[in-house]
Amino acid sequence: QVRLVESGGGLVQAGGSLRLSCAASGLTLPFRLYAMGWFRQAPGKEREFVAAISQSGGSQYVADSVKGRFTISRDNDKITMYLQMNSLKPEDAAVYFCAARYRGAYDNVLKTSNEYRYWGQGTQVTVSS
Repeated sequence: QVRLVESGGGLVQAGGSLRLSCAASGLTLPFRLYAMGWFRQAPGKEREFVAAISQSGGSQYVADSVKGRFTISRDNDKITMYLQMNSLKPEDAAVYFCAARYRGAYDNVLKTSNEYRYWGQGTQVTVSS
């Protein structure tokens, strides 16, 4: 079965940086054919879209709330997706989830949670002020 494992979360001060990783395993199809995305959920709030990247990595979309601070990327050879988070704010504190869906030749980005089939368990990001 497909498994997504997030890592890299932790405690940082406001203004600091953190890089999250999402490693995929158990894929029966090439990782390069899966669209990938990052979502986050803070206590008492709904799950929020953060960023998405197309299969090839050629297209990226970042939510307005993190634009200019977060960067999404992927390494299809390492079967891993990344989220570089800079200039972190207290409101960025949340559990961050990675998600995947096989898309084949449709090399595009997916921006809503119901478009994804596979999810990781999440990694906690805490930002102190």
